[in-house]
Amino acid sequence: MKRKHLHQPFELHVLDMENWNEQPLTYQFFEIVHIIEGKGTRMVNDNHYPYDKGGIFLFTPMDCRGFESCTPTRFCSIRFSGTFLEQYRGIQERENLLLWLKKLENIFTHHNRFERLLIRSDGDCHMISSLIENMISEYANKDVYHRENLQLMVTMVLNIISRNVAKVPVTSPDKQYPEPLINSIIIYINQNISIPQKLRIKHLAEQFNLSASYVGEYFKKLTGESLHCYITQYRMNMIEERLHFSSYPIGQIAQELGFSDESHLSRQFKKSKGITPAEFRRRKSGFN
Repeated sequence: MKRKHLHQPFELHVLDMENWNEQPLTYQFFEIVHIIEGKGTRMVNDNHYPYDKGGIFLFTPMDCRGFESCTPTRFCSIRFSGTFLEQYRGIQERENLLLWLKKLENIFTHHNRFERLLIRSDGDCHMISSLIENMISEYANKDVYHRENLQLMVTMVLNIISRNVAKVPVTSPDKQYPEPLINSIIIYINQNISIPQKLRIKHLAEQFNLSASYVGEYFKKLTGESLHCYITQYRMNMIEERLHFSSYPIGQIAQELGFSDESHLSRQFKKSKGITPAEFRRRKSGFN
């Protein structure tokens, strides 16, 4: 499965779907998609669901997503990484941001991505629409303080989304589009990323009533990558966040994320990223 990365911490695109030729990709960033006009089909982790005007969809850095239009479609894509929300450099502020990022990931992961996000309040709908319009203007003009304004507006949109997600049960029996099994597996992995025994093939097979010999094949068929690669990449992303946004000792990060010790984490991180965790932290802090 092809991946797409951000070239800067924040990107905003207003596109007509007929000019959007990309195949479904796994994007390595958070994304909010707002449908301005049109209707069609959206692909989420190899599942197909409808979209229409006014729809708001959230995607995590590990989702594969794409769109096919039935009628002329125009949409706004707001894409950002965790570093975009980093306004302060102080240790306490960075650690507060890490806690906020954990909350953000929880919001994006635990709402049902296979339905449009239901904003129940007319006032909230109006605020989100107004904020997105203002973001489009700020991003296009790039006037003084536009970055700070964009950070503030993204945070406001996420806060509004958060209170609407919080009002909806994760597993409501009357959902039009029930959560597919693959998404349940991904959520389970994300929730238990720090507990290695819960990520073993045998345990996952028992948890989701699958044959142990079929779990890996099923996961790769639906996501385009192996179960091992997904788990490794997800853990590496979490290590990067903690190295960048916190002052936690590497040994504490290793303990939190289920590594046997600091040297185990360091070996795995260097194998994946090509540098040690300590060197990664020095580079992100601006010290070479």
